[in-house]
Amino acid sequence: MSTTKGKSGSAPAEFEGWRSTLWPIHNFEIKKFIPMAMIMFFLLFNYTLLRDTKDTLVVNSAGANAISFLKLYCVTPAAILFVIIYARASDFLSKEKLFQFTVAPFLVFFGIFGFLIYPNIDLIHPSIESLDAIHAAYPRLSGFIDIYGYWAYSLFYVMSEIWGSAMISLLFWQFANQITRTNEAKRFYGMFIVLGNVALILSGQVVVFCSSTIKGFFPGESAGTIWQFSLYLLMGSVVAAGLAAMYLYHWMQRNVLTDKRFYDPATQEHPRKKKEKPGFVESFKIIFSSPELGLIAVLVMAYGVTINLVEVQWKNQLGIFFDGDRGSYNGFMGNYSTMTGVFAIFFGVLVGQRLLRIFKWLFNASITPIIIAGGGALFFAFILAKDSMGNILLSLALSPVTAAVFLGAGIVIASKGVKYILFDPTKEMAYIPLDDELKIKGKAAVDVIGGRAGKAGGAFIQSTLAIMLASKDVILMAPYTLAVFAGVMVLWFIAVKVLSKRYESMLIMRAKEAETMEAAPA
Repeated sequence: MSTTKGKSGSAPAEFEGWRSTLWPIHNFEIKKFIPMAMIMFFLLFNYTLLRDTKDTLVVNSAGANAISFLKLYCVTPAAILFVIIYARASDFLSKEKLFQFTVAPFLVFFGIFGFLIYPNIDLIHPSIESLDAIHAAYPRLSGFIDIYGYWAYSLFYVMSEIWGSAMISLLFWQFANQITRTNEAKRFYGMFIVLGNVALILSGQVVVFCSSTIKGFFPGESAGTIWQFSLYLLMGSVVAAGLAAMYLYHWMQRNVLTDKRFYDPATQEHPRKKKEKPGFVESFKIIFSSPELGLIAVLVMAYGVTINLVEVQWKNQLGIFFDGDRGSYNGFMGNYSTMTGVFAIFFGVLVGQRLLRIFKWLFNASITPIIIAGGGALFFAFILAKDSMGNILLSLALSPVTAAVFLGAGIVIASKGVKYILFDPTKEMAYIPLDDELKIKGKAAVDVIGGRAGKAGGAFIQSTLAIMLASKDVILMAPYTLAVFAGVMVLWFIAVKVLSKRYESMLIMRAKEAETMEAAPA
């Protein structure tokens, strides 16, 4: 085990044995690692609280159908606007002020929502009667009507979605990449991923306590009164965790980054300056210039579309099951978050890493679509046939809706777990044999096209079906979404098969090129 003193400029020795896996952090590095880890923890803690609560508010008021309209017509343009504002602010604000400038407005909004907007929600939202009248007059516009009718929940949903995508991938990782040396990143970053799943587990249980367990302290109170108090606790926790992250960031600027053992601007290792991400049109050109990039983009889009189609149907069943009981719904989502974290940790540690080491790319890349295809088909088949299975389920002391809720939860947890553990690593591995220019430009292009299209694709399909069918009944759309789901899964499997052949042949070609270079005379 290393005994490096940690003087400025010294290279820490490698750890051995159990320490290299469980705690590859030098004692002198704790002052830097712990605050960074806690910043990530608090940002992820809020991510879970907000993700669970936004679904609870929307599904139990507007219904699961509104999620697709919100993602496509509200979250996407709001995210673009956020990036524009962030980019402009970064031109004239210091890094510390930029962090505070980005986080503070979110905390102000969530605080105002929990303690001012929600207690007066009946005064600021249109009446149910007026919404019903508008729905009856314009049934094809049900999704847009619900966005307007529950505008405060819609705004909360948008702000929560942006928090999830901006605070970790943008703020935290930019900060981490700026101040972390290469030899530190190899040890720190793996620990950050583990910590992220621990945050998911703990924050899920905080949601359970604030939403379900709290009911035991208010015997005789109505569900609405208890839920309002739950929101006080949840939004208070969000504000407190956000302030803690802001304080730790400030503290590191004053007490860590001034220590040359941890950060020396004069000698800090800076990677080659990244090229700006290509625009939307340029990204299409880059992707179509390489069959491999096109296939990787198909994988990313296929995952985004299929998991969205399954999730909306599952959340609709959740809404039916809890029948407007926001506290119980949110408590269930808290346990769901906890189980997702537990599954990711144990599957990743015990199974995922071993599979990646032992089996070829094709096998590992096929596991995610197999699980989503099998689980998704089973779930769609169940919700379409659950009424005819009523007697069988009742004999097992299960209602059709109860069975759908827990079946869907298991499928979504498994799907997201294998996504993080096998889909993401195999996707990144597919870039390795590409030439340097395609690695840089290609990855950015896939992020632009694949990421956006995957997230918006499922929302577009379901929102379009709602308009065509003039109905907000998600179950009515199920046969059509199942057909789309099946078609996308076929494309996914074809893309995996074709990309596997190209990946293996490129690896062989690169190996031969390396042998030729080694054999060439100096």
